[in-house]
Amino acid sequence: MSRIGKMPVAVPTIVTVTIEGQDVTVKGPKGELKRTVHPEMRVTQENGELRVARPSDTGRHRALHGLTRTLLANMVLGVVEGFSKRLEIQGVGYKAESISGGIRLVVGYSHPVVYEAPEGVKILVESPTLVKVEGIDKELVGHVAAELRRVRPPEPYKGKGIRYVGEHVRRKAGKTGAKA
Repeated sequence: MSRIGKMPVAVPTIVTVTIEGQDVTVKGPKGELKRTVHPEMRVTQENGELRVARPSDTGRHRALHGLTRTLLANMVLGVVEGFSKRLEIQGVGYKAESISGGIRLVVGYSHPVVYEAPEGVKILVESPTLVKVEGIDKELVGHVAAELRRVRPPEPYKGKGIRYVGEHVRRKAGKTGAKA
């Protein structure tokens, strides 16, 4: 039995879960999320808990079992608390500015980079070098944060670029001049 998959997902009283076939809808104070689970996985709700069952003990079904349970747990947590990722911008003259519906990044290119936030995600500029991405869908929040980081990933020589808060960037030594 999958250690993660067999654990039930606790559903708080402020959250409403609707299961229609393979479609699971979760409504809470922060919003509503809907996901279609794999056809071979069976989701049931009983006594304020969600349980996921698998048809067999094959490796593929064990993997889907844990994945489905984790996706459902993230949906419940997202509509109650929400998720966020923080990014920091390092470099001389590098900064972020908030615009309606997105963000403008000045990160060393000949032009500012404008990023439009998808529906369901808010991008907050806490300071010119600190950006917070928040929303109720964990997958979408992580995807938006990764796209912002991809605009100018941190480089290994001076460390300039966009990185996650707390991310360690391995630094390299620069060239050593030939002394002849």
